Amino acid sequence: MVALLRYRRIAYRLVLSVTGVPGLPAAKPPLLPTFYLPDEDGALQAVTDSTPLIRRFEAEFAGRAVVPADPALALIDALLEDFGDEWLTKAMFHYRWTYPADIHKAGRLLACWRGGGPHDDASLDAAAAMVSGRQIPRLRYVGSNTGTGPVIEAGYRRVLLALEEHFRAHRFLMGGRPGASDFAIYGQLTQLAQFDPTPMALAAEIAPRVCAWVMMMQDLSGLEPTDADWYDLRHLPASLHKLLRETGRLYAPLLLANAQALTAGQAQLHATIDGQPWVQQAFAYQGKCLAWLRRDHQALPAEARERFDAALAGSGCEALFSG
Repeated sequence: MVALLRYRRIAYRLVLSVTGVPGLPAAKPPLLPTFYLPDEDGALQAVTDSTPLIRRFEAEFAGRAVVPADPALALIDALLEDFGDEWLTKAMFHYRWTYPADIHKAGRLLACWRGGGPHDDASLDAAAAMVSGRQIPRLRYVGSNTGTGPVIEAGYRRVLLALEEHFRAHRFLMGGRPGASDFAIYGQLTQLAQFDPTPMALAAEIAPRVCAWVMMMQDLSGLEPTDADWYDLRHLPASLHKLLRETGRLYAPLLLANAQALTAGQAQLHATIDGQPWVQQAFAYQGKCLAWLRRDHQALPAEARERFDAALAGSGCEALFSG
């Protein structure tokens, strides 16, 4: 979100804290990043969800938009944004809290970062153990276990390769200027390709263009975009179709199984992802994600919906909008 604010040239003040800002309301739930923005009465409120925040900024600040003007392309962008937010975070959490080197690095660095961090080595070791002990059991919430781990890792590798192919010829996912999907996927890759040792080593080995793109994305304030920089939806590059196929292969079956579980009042969802069984806790928020995508699909003008559906044909994502 900081990278998005830089690109859009929206003034902000960054406060590094995991315990909230004194005198300001607490976020519910307490997630990062937290934005403090005025409500309809002018009082500051804590807001945390990146997707509605991006749409709010689109409405409140003119120029340098990250949502394409073509509503059909905007929905492609939203679908890939959701894939970054809700699927790639599984890869990030899986790698960070599965492998010893990643656990060691994350536990110690995050312990230092929280509230200024402990100062002596014994306190640091204790704090790192606390952080790791709290996060590792949460792997079940993202569906990471010994059975699903290979699916997550194979998917991460394919996504890296699809992005690497794309960046051979294209600067951003949505064309010559970034969309919301660029910032969503960038956000996950700041950890996967720049922080956690195991996925970072893989990215450096097979996707150097992706690694460079992540570094470039952090500050695009000097980019001067034009309306002509967006893709024509009728001529999306093959590399973007490959990323859509990964979305259909990995994320679409999860969203559909989650929706079925929520409708049935079941605590767990059961899916087949990449040919393998997948079981995890059902989440109401991901039910909202699917509902928002379907709402925006239904709201498309007939001509735009036809172009959108044609772009998704054969990707596996079309199942999200059928029926």
